[in-house]
Amino acid sequence: MDEYLTRPAALPTWRQRMALRLLNALGWTLRFKPLPGPHGIVVVYPHTSNWDFPIGLLAKWAVGLHFRWLAKDSLFRGPMGVLMRYWGGVAVDRSAPQGAIVRLAQTMRAAPWFWLAITPEGTRSYRPYWKSGFYRIALAADVPVLLVALDYGKKVVDVTRTLTLTGDEAADMAAVAQAYDGVRALYPQEAAPIRLADPAPPSDEPRKQT
Repeated sequence: MDEYLTRPAALPTWRQRMALRLLNALGWTLRFKPLPGPHGIVVVYPHTSNWDFPIGLLAKWAVGLHFRWLAKDSLFRGPMGVLMRYWGGVAVDRSAPQGAIVRLAQTMRAAPWFWLAITPEGTRSYRPYWKSGFYRIALAADVPVLLVALDYGKKVVDVTRTLTLTGDEAADMAAVAQAYDGVRALYPQEAAPIRLADPAPPSDEPRKQT
């Protein structure tokens, strides 16, 4: 058992052990350390392959924490939607983005536990920037950001780095880029540069003190 998976509250469950064994059988190592609180945004990068989902899901099960994640609402239709929600999926209607940031921030703060995973590239294909949703939600909810790396070069899922945003976008994104320095995607040519397309607008919610 990886030392990062030691959880003082309880012994790992059978699903955690099985998920970690499957990751190891696929050649992957999982690194994890306790989270800084019950609420936060999880950035998952890079995202260039369909393999990212099963690898990320196995890591989620191995950690044993209920990370939620955003996906387009079309994936939640029919019987598959039940399974997607069971796995922690949160449907997003991309045709009605108005107010979504504030609603997600309020939902997050109201829940006893809510860590929301986002792939800021938004697609497996190349794009020249990150979407700013993760940044805006984290500022609106005043929560930390967990920087998860899927490093295909070293075959490591790293769940150890957290960052508290300052609102200085340039400085914050420089810190994010430093955390992901050297991380290799399965298809490096498809990985988006670590920058936002436009300055993230200030939140219309006052920042809360934790």
